Amino acid sequence: MARDQRKVLWIVLLINMAMFGVESASGFYADSVALLGDSLDMLGDALAYGASLYVIGRSTAAKIRSAQLKAVIILISSLMVVGMASYRFIYQEIPENEIMGIVGGMALAANLVCLVLLTKFRKTDVNMASVWICSRNDIIANVSVLGAAWLVRVTGHPWPDLVVGSLLALLFIKSGFYILRLTRETGTGCQTAC
Repeated sequence: MARDQRKVLWIVLLINMAMFGVESASGFYADSVALLGDSLDMLGDALAYGASLYVIGRSTAAKIRSAQLKAVIILISSLMVVGMASYRFIYQEIPENEIMGIVGGMALAANLVCLVLLTKFRKTDVNMASVWICSRNDIIANVSVLGAAWLVRVTGHPWPDLVVGSLLALLFIKSGFYILRLTRETGTGCQTAC
């Protein structure tokens, strides 16, 4: 089981690092808060997958610390997105919706692959449950970016991009706190059962 988990985590880590590069460059070029927010999530996920690789086969306590690190990364990423969205609310620019759509579609395809690969392991332990949550969030984020791109195109306004970027930040905050709660519950269970 640990060998299969390691192999899948390496694959999803590499996919996320590649998409971080593509999305961050595209987000800056297209002036898209939604793409930049999603790129930060990709980076956070890649770091989280790296931490998950480290704890495979280790103690429950190590897995809990890894999941807590992922939660902190998610929360920091969400604060960065909130900062970018706040800046764009003040200094509005219409993002390049074509780039948002193309790159959002690429990211969706990449994250669907990751989610399918991780689904088999999502109930094995807190470590794998937390990486599955990261991938599920990515799918939601990608669909949202595509929706924002379409709405920017239809309306000719930056608001859809700003709203989606802000909503993604809220999703990341909720997920970060959910993972922290899951680690507390696992830690309590471990103290009484381990």
